[in-house]
Amino acid sequence: MAKKIGIMGGTFNPIHFGHLLLAEQAMEEYDLDEVLFIPCGNPYMKDAEPIVAGNIRAHMTKLALEGHPGFRMSSIELDRKGPTYTYETLETLKEENPDSTYYFILGADSFLTMETWKNPKQIFSNCVVIASVRGTGTEEKIRKIATHLIYEYQADVHILPTRFFDLSSSEIRHRIAEGKSVRYMLPEKVREYIYENGLYRNV
Repeated sequence: MAKKIGIMGGTFNPIHFGHLLLAEQAMEEYDLDEVLFIPCGNPYMKDAEPIVAGNIRAHMTKLALEGHPGFRMSSIELDRKGPTYTYETLETLKEENPDSTYYFILGADSFLTMETWKNPKQIFSNCVVIASVRGTGTEEKIRKIATHLIYEYQADVHILPTRFFDLSSSEIRHRIAEGKSVRYMLPEKVREYIYENGLYRNV
């Protein structure tokens, strides 16, 4: 059965309200049937900062999605050995559900580097791209990149104005390491799990 399925990828190290809010806005704006949250396995483009184990990030993601009928977690990238490539994930999803349309949801920083990802042509041919614009002064640059990608790859790119939400996983990790509160930055069940298991104390 044909569906409109959103994709939220990332390390989710940890997942926070910024991720959830962006997914909710995209789901509402584009009438998506569901949004898949896909924690990455071995992120070949990430820096050297330690990332907690995939099964832990997956569990935190599941905790964050509890109670939302349209959000679910997929372990498709965690189950893959070796580096994680978006084009492979999209190809696999399209093979499994050829009639469905996938909407790749991402923030401005990721969108601006998207052409440098491995096999960008395959990525753009297998999904609609939803790029978040949050009023931080990057709007014009994002629109220029979108125009280029549409011309160069016949990409289907949509710009989604979203609420400014100055929050990042790295900030949360460092606040925990410094003994500061992260209450109201991420779902309470995720926060409790982090503290119960002593995560991010030595960032």
